[in-house]
Amino acid sequence: MIQPTDPKLPKSTVAVTGRGARAPAPTNEAFDKEVDEELQREWISKLWDQYSGYMLAGAVAIVLGVGAYKVTESRRQAAAEAQGARYIAAIKQLTDGKVDDATQSLAALGKTGSGFGAVARLRLAAADAATGKTADAVIKYDAFSRERGVDPLLADFARLQTAMLTLDIAPWDQIQAKLLPLSNDNNAWRYNARELLGLAALKAGKTDEARIQFEKLISEQSVPAGMAERARIVMGSLVAAELAAKAPAAPAAAPTVPAQSAPAAGVPKN
Repeated sequence: MIQPTDPKLPKSTVAVTGRGARAPAPTNEAFDKEVDEELQREWISKLWDQYSGYMLAGAVAIVLGVGAYKVTESRRQAAAEAQGARYIAAIKQLTDGKVDDATQSLAALGKTGSGFGAVARLRLAAADAATGKTADAVIKYDAFSRERGVDPLLADFARLQTAMLTLDIAPWDQIQAKLLPLSNDNNAWRYNARELLGLAALKAGKTDEARIQFEKLISEQSVPAGMAERARIVMGSLVAAELAAKAPAAPAAAPTVPAQSAPAAGVPKN
């Protein structure tokens, strides 16, 4: 059934329904939702028109940045592999007894400023120490440890080697100054530093300081087995020396009187 048309109403408002029922009018909530969606579409469209160029440029920059990073990493990896091969070849030269060639190879690699270059410089110092050139080795290790930008782990290793090579000639204060920072609980070389501190203290006659360091090496479970065993041997020697010093002195033995020999038969006494 078609309802009568009201000339004052637009045609779109005339409902066409069955049985004379009028269709329910849209609610305000649905209308508001439709308006919001339309406004959002319009706002997004304007935003895209205004900033699409920047967005596309940013996306291109990200893609180019990722590509450049990948290329750089690839080249860096290739360079590291080449330097690693050079280092291995130099070590083989040392093993084969070609000391001069190995020294030249390591010296050239040490000038590259790379990680393998740093290790090559340490290996050169170790080669000097192994061939009896202790003074040259100390100079190389000390210079390496003072250089800015060096990996802290390697710098601490160089300080440890300097202290070890000068343990017999440097005064206690200098050895202590080098090793104490390395003996803290967060340092990777703490066990080596404590062992050297204990030995240096013994050499300087500081038994109490030596006991402190060796007791630390014995008490901690993570100490390498060989080092802990050496610490126990030293502690045993210290305890034995202390017990010997505290033991009462043995009484002096009474002087012995030589026995007079009996006169021979037939010899008259005087």
